[in-house]
Amino acid sequence: MAAYTKSMQDLINHFKKLPGIGAKTAERLAFHVLKAPKEEAERFAFAIKNVKESVKFCKKCGNLSEGDLCNICSDPRRDKTVICVVEEPKGLILFEKSGHYKGTYHVLFGAISPLDGIGPEELTIKELLKRVKEDKVKEVILATDSDAEGETTVLYLSRELRPFKIKISRIAYGIPVGENFDYIDQATLVRALEGRRSI
Repeated sequence: MAAYTKSMQDLINHFKKLPGIGAKTAERLAFHVLKAPKEEAERFAFAIKNVKESVKFCKKCGNLSEGDLCNICSDPRRDKTVICVVEEPKGLILFEKSGHYKGTYHVLFGAISPLDGIGPEELTIKELLKRVKEDKVKEVILATDSDAEGETTVLYLSRELRPFKIKISRIAYGIPVGENFDYIDQATLVRALEGRRSI
């Protein structure tokens, strides 16, 4: 085992906990921090501390926010009658980067997965149904991943939303079956949104 100092080994271990970071990459990142000017390392540490203290989730949709409502929910120009349902805030951010969607969002914070012990009650489905009723929503776009969990969630949501007599659509065109949103480019996402189908 490499003879790192305790503080260096601690930094490497923290980097290794990040998703997609193996031992070699963790070492490279730790050495980068070590070689960086002290001010740059302090800014990096402050950015981590600041995001943990400042960022919370929008009380209405679940998006990342630094206030009670995110900038999308508080924007009067957004179409409040259309809600795009995503599994995580990062899915919402992908749609926003495309620049084509002008409605609002709802973050479920996961997908129904009985094998992992995640049922509908672990997600923000009750809050979604409440919004549909209160905001006089006309369309809900289901934009979950196209894996087994995402499809299970779509089936459950479409059944729960049907009594509202609104348009329920599912993004479809351009998203490969079994693909995760993390690996989809913006152009494909725009085509998927435009090619959504009613369910």
